[in-house]
Amino acid sequence: MSRFGFIHDKIEIKFLVLYIMARVASPIDFPTLTELTMCDEGVDYFDFAESVAELVETGHLTLKDEHYAITDKGRQNGEAWESSLPYSVKHKCNANLARVNGILRRNAQVRTQVLPRPDGSLTARMTLDDEGGNIMTIELLCVNEDQAARLSQGFQAKPERVYNEVLAAILDKNEESKDD
Repeated sequence: MSRFGFIHDKIEIKFLVLYIMARVASPIDFPTLTELTMCDEGVDYFDFAESVAELVETGHLTLKDEHYAITDKGRQNGEAWESSLPYSVKHKCNANLARVNGILRRNAQVRTQVLPRPDGSLTARMTLDDEGGNIMTIELLCVNEDQAARLSQGFQAKPERVYNEVLAAILDKNEESKDD
C-alpha cells in the first residue's frame, strides 16, 4: 500500500527517531515519542514501534523507567544521517520539539513530593528551580493524602504565583511600618 509523506521505511523512521531524541530536553515516554515521530504521514505506527525496540536493542537508545534517552552511539549515528531527512519533516519536528521541550523543562523545574511522617501525617514538599538551581522549597504539614495532593496540584499549576506571593508577604513594607 502506498503511503503519503516523506518517511517510508524503517531505516528512515530510525533516523527520524534519532533526530528527535538528540533534540529532546530530557528522557521521554513512548506516547510522547510517538506523538513527535508521527509528524509525517508516511510513518507507519507498527514500523515505528519496531524501530524503537530495535534502536534499544542495538544500543542507540536506552529505556529506563519507561522513558527513552539517546546514547552517544545513537547521537553519533543520528548526526551522520540527519542530512538525509527532508527539510519539511525536520521543520515539523522542530516545531513539535519546541512545545514538548518547554513542557519538559518546566516539569523539571517544578516538582512536588509527598513524604510520610512518623506520626502518620504527611509533608507536601514543593520545589521551584531555575537553570541556576533551587529558588524555593516549601514544606507543609498535611493531615491526609487528599490535602497533600491538592497542595501539590495547586503548586504545579501556579508555582510562579506562589513564589511571588511569598516574596510579597515577606517583603511587604506596609506591614513593617505598622509594626514599628
